[in-house]
Amino acid sequence: MRKLEHYKPTKFKLPSSHYDKDAADRAVTFISLLKHTKGEWYGRPFELIDWQEQIVRDLFGILKPNGYRQFNTAYIEIPKKQGKSELAAAIALYLTCGDFEHGGEIYGCAADRQQASIVFDVAVQMVEQNPALKARIKPLISQKRLIYKPLNSFYQVLSSEAYTKHGLNVHGVVFDELHAQPNRQLYDVMTKGSGDARKQPLYFLITTAGTDRHSICWEVHQKAEDILAGRKRDPSFYPVIFGADEEEDWTDEEVWKKANPSLGITVDIEKLRIACNSARQNPAEENIFRQLRLNQWVKQSVRWMPMEKWDACTIAVDETKLEGRVCYGGLDLSSTTDLTAFVLVFPPETEDEPYFVLPFFWIPEDNISLRVSRDHVPYDIWEKEGFLLTTEGNVVHYGFIEQFIEDLGTKYNIKAIAFDRWGAVQMSQNLMDMGFTVVPFGQGYKDMSPPTKELMKLVLEEKLAHGGHPVLRWCVDNIFVRTDPAGNIKPDKEKSTERIDGAVALIMALDRAIRNQGSDLGSVYDERGLLLF
Repeated sequence: MRKLEHYKPTKFKLPSSHYDKDAADRAVTFISLLKHTKGEWYGRPFELIDWQEQIVRDLFGILKPNGYRQFNTAYIEIPKKQGKSELAAAIALYLTCGDFEHGGEIYGCAADRQQASIVFDVAVQMVEQNPALKARIKPLISQKRLIYKPLNSFYQVLSSEAYTKHGLNVHGVVFDELHAQPNRQLYDVMTKGSGDARKQPLYFLITTAGTDRHSICWEVHQKAEDILAGRKRDPSFYPVIFGADEEEDWTDEEVWKKANPSLGITVDIEKLRIACNSARQNPAEENIFRQLRLNQWVKQSVRWMPMEKWDACTIAVDETKLEGRVCYGGLDLSSTTDLTAFVLVFPPETEDEPYFVLPFFWIPEDNISLRVSRDHVPYDIWEKEGFLLTTEGNVVHYGFIEQFIEDLGTKYNIKAIAFDRWGAVQMSQNLMDMGFTVVPFGQGYKDMSPPTKELMKLVLEEKLAHGGHPVLRWCVDNIFVRTDPAGNIKPDKEKSTERIDGAVALIMALDRAIRNQGSDLGSVYDERGLLLF
């Protein structure tokens, strides 16, 4: 067990505040009288690990001149298996029993009642193993409530039905896995105004990193990052983030040590090695490893495409040499105000050739600046560099795109164009009137799974040439893939955090190219059937 040998107050202590060793010792001593509740640690005294003790001493020992705690909100972001549930339960019990707050209301919150009950159940087992607390606490297990009789204070589990929580007189809140909150309602109700009647309420937020950068957790994470970096100042907010930086090598064991402060105590490095090796072999597991084991905010919980493999396919595409060649198109119109994509795929003419990809993208001209500031995506730079086209007005001009595709048809032998039958009915009719063969393409597992898997195979084998197109790369990097029980996959626009229109158009075009390859090479599907990995 690593113990804190020499405590030094956090750099966020105000000059006017002071460190009260007795107050800090009281909290540390209370927790040390509790016992662990799980596995090999069961029944052993809760000796705080150094990082845990630092947090406890900072929160309960740094006091303002009036004697009340300086910090009212603590944001602790840390990977899984560090002992956070035990620490959260100990904090909840101390606020209930050791803080001398008569009628104190301490609440355990999470995305749902089951998640909130995890910390509560740990607290119940801690009480069961401590005779002094057991004699003074009345448990109402069915109500998920512990009542500390000497102070008439209680610790109560709440779920996310925020509309029922107004009017609470909060002394403490333990928010577990804030990243899983479906919206900000419960957080706002519990932290804004509900503790005004208390002298020193404490909102203890503890979570792993999430995937949703539009969530309340990301908002609080950003505030913590800004305070840690000195960009913002809030003396009542206590930020702690253990995690790997985005640019660091997620396979480096030194990075693991930085992100996992309980490594070698509650975290077995051998298990990390096994999980890392599994993620190396299965790209879909990489983001899960990085999120849960290294506490990195990733784009989505299941990352599909290994981008280093995609980047290895940055083979030059000479448009002039492709003129006159057979190709197949995929069209994804998205909506009238968002990104529209048209992708051409040229099947190989020899066994040594890759599939060549030519993508085209459009966005409304009038709202490009707004979207750059809103989405934090460099549409303006892509437009200046020629990778993104604009149409006049504040919606995508479909007539302009139809004319553009017609012009492409004079340069390339476009055999067929696949389109999402729900999004381009009128344009498909117009393209048919121009002489193109237009094929409706379903977005379910049946149609999407074979070419999606084939795309991955071609990328891994470096048999795809995309020229490093940045907009297409962005779309591919954004893909979240949903899997059905039979192992079929499809891109999921709802779950993917950013636009994937270009990737969907590529998959549809690739399907047409594979199914209709020249008779010399034959269709991949015909040769060996559908991929079932």
